[in-house]
Amino acid sequence: MALPLLSSIVERWRSDALLSSTDFRRYWASMVLTSFGSQIGTLALPLCAVLLLHATPAQMGMLTACQAIPFAILALPAGVLLDRSRKLPILLGSKAAQGISLASIPVAWWFDLLGMPWLYAVAAVQGACSVIGGGAEQIFLTLLVGRERMVEAQSRFASTDSISRLLAPGLAGILIQWLTAPVAIIANAATFFISVWNIGRVKMREAVPPRSERHPLHDVRAGFAFIWKQPLLRALAWVAGAWHILFYGYSALLVLFATRELGMSAGTLGMAQMLGGMGVFVSSLLLRPLNRRYGAGITIMIGTASMALGFVLMPLIPRDLFGDARFSAAAYAVLIFFFDLGAMLFFVPYQALRQSVTPDEMLGRMISTMRFLTVAVAPLGALVAGYAGDHLGVRPALYCIAVGGVLLTAGVVSSRAIRSVRP
Repeated sequence: MALPLLSSIVERWRSDALLSSTDFRRYWASMVLTSFGSQIGTLALPLCAVLLLHATPAQMGMLTACQAIPFAILALPAGVLLDRSRKLPILLGSKAAQGISLASIPVAWWFDLLGMPWLYAVAAVQGACSVIGGGAEQIFLTLLVGRERMVEAQSRFASTDSISRLLAPGLAGILIQWLTAPVAIIANAATFFISVWNIGRVKMREAVPPRSERHPLHDVRAGFAFIWKQPLLRALAWVAGAWHILFYGYSALLVLFATRELGMSAGTLGMAQMLGGMGVFVSSLLLRPLNRRYGAGITIMIGTASMALGFVLMPLIPRDLFGDARFSAAAYAVLIFFFDLGAMLFFVPYQALRQSVTPDEMLGRMISTMRFLTVAVAPLGALVAGYAGDHLGVRPALYCIAVGGVLLTAGVVSSRAIRSVRP
């Protein structure tokens, strides 16, 4: 019984154009590993600030903003760099820098040097590496699998991301509760170092881009001009920009809301995030059928509406729902489910649409210019949310974000450029 089943799995593996590629399997394994580590870090880093350093809402806003500020500074020059350089060395260097900066947190903690400025610096390094390395990662994947398989590859990443979202937050919560947040961050740093080793073994050799004699500012202007002439890219830019403002404000307050408003411990928060990660798994099942039947535009609308539901209902959760804090934690997990489901249904087709209308020689400038237009405004959301949390309270600040989520959904539905995208 087992032998025919194993044979069937092997045959299916060999017949799959993506899975049959050793390079893709190595790349995919590295992305799974860093995704798992990042899920730990996503919970551990803000909990370092909240539990160890007793951060205020304004300080949490600044910490979140520090991750986005590099996009405003580096996004445009990064686009020129990526179009003029091989992507793999940039990708490897960025991941190594991320691992080193994260590893500095437990070292600083052990020597009693850890403070909010240290976390601000680490967050800024992570943001800078996301600008440069993240762009290299997207382009390298396009070169590795081809444009026609981008949605398929991204949906596979979504399926494995769902496993990370299911397992990593629970593990992070346990590590933080038993061993403290800085120790949990060591696991995150280790995943980057292992990933550098594994991706370095990819055998595909990309061509060296032709040497350009143009001034970098010419390439920057070309990136803006290309996006401006594409109605779809223009529409995606304002939608993603508005979403990042809301998301970074939401992220700045979410851990504070869970720990101080709902009274959740690190372990409970990790379990709630883990259960909420089912949304990523469900999205991996829905992505391809939704794209085939309705197209990427409708899929983006569904994703935006699902995220807005999470924005709207989250601040309505009382501390003791039905007189029991466990019901509050369960409600929190359900809303994280809808938010994560919506985020994946939004971003996977969003990224695929960007790549589908952009020629190879413009990919670096397009991605970096789009990142500049969409993520450079994100610190505003984090800082305003932190200020509102300090002066109005965490719940009222989340209510303001909820209003923004509803308006964004209405704007996406009314966008003809997005709505008209069909299979």
